[in-house]
Amino acid sequence: MRPLHVGLQLPEVERHVGWAECATLARVAEETGFDSIWVGDHLLYRDDDRPERGPWDAFSLLAALAAVTERVRLGPLVACTAFHHPAILARKAAAIDEISGGRFVLGLGAGWNETEFRAFGIPFDHRASRFEEAFEIVRRLLSGERVTFSGRFHHVEDAVLLPRVERRPILMVGSTGQRILSAVLPHVDAWNTWYDWYGNTPDRFAERSRSISEAAERAGRNPQDIERSACVLVVMDRTARERPPVSGVVPLEPPADRIAAGLRDLAEAGANEAIIVVDPITERSVRELTEVLALLDRPPN
Repeated sequence: MRPLHVGLQLPEVERHVGWAECATLARVAEETGFDSIWVGDHLLYRDDDRPERGPWDAFSLLAALAAVTERVRLGPLVACTAFHHPAILARKAAAIDEISGGRFVLGLGAGWNETEFRAFGIPFDHRASRFEEAFEIVRRLLSGERVTFSGRFHHVEDAVLLPRVERRPILMVGSTGQRILSAVLPHVDAWNTWYDWYGNTPDRFAERSRSISEAAERAGRNPQDIERSACVLVVMDRTARERPPVSGVVPLEPPADRIAAGLRDLAEAGANEAIIVVDPITERSVRELTEVLALLDRPPN
């Protein structure tokens, strides 16, 4: 079996979670052996059947988490470029990478939830075009370039990151759109997908991953140079679920050896990383996953 990194998504809007609990969960994840921790970058959710809700600001949380952890990688899953001016986004990423000592992963996407765009006055049109321009500015600044760029949606003139960045953070894309993939695959280090896009099954992940390999080849990139990251739904307690079921998605469930087997199958299907979305997301659930981690063959962090 190929080695597999295992990450954990921290609570987003499953329930109200304050900073103290977020910090505790991050420390417990590090203590129990997880390789990475992740937070969502959203503004709010409004559904017909659930109260409106929203998470804390992702980059504020990540800066704080960088300061209270020592080993785990951390990043947004994924940052919506439309929510941030690209040059300012690059500055935020560089600062968190510095605070974390090089543990930051900048996950990027174009966004999908029109409700939050409209609520905060953010344009929802031309998302692929806006993303393409933003991505060019972000990646070039984080690579240490002095950037002048004049596009349809974004403009910077002689922009530079100061203090100078010592390293470029890992870049990850969370998208399946062909235009976005064409723009990013020549440059990114990793690609991520949410569990509902591949049904939480190894066979469908392998199928989806092949499409990413084909897109990478069209973009002139060796597919093996792009790591594959998959979010995995794991339900630890059906009686205490915080996430509504999703049609067509079968979660992994205890016992530990069954969950570990599912993750091993995902690794065999081509995943380099599994980011566990655990339901419910509590300290108890995270500690119970320690047994799963012990059963896996994982590379050094």
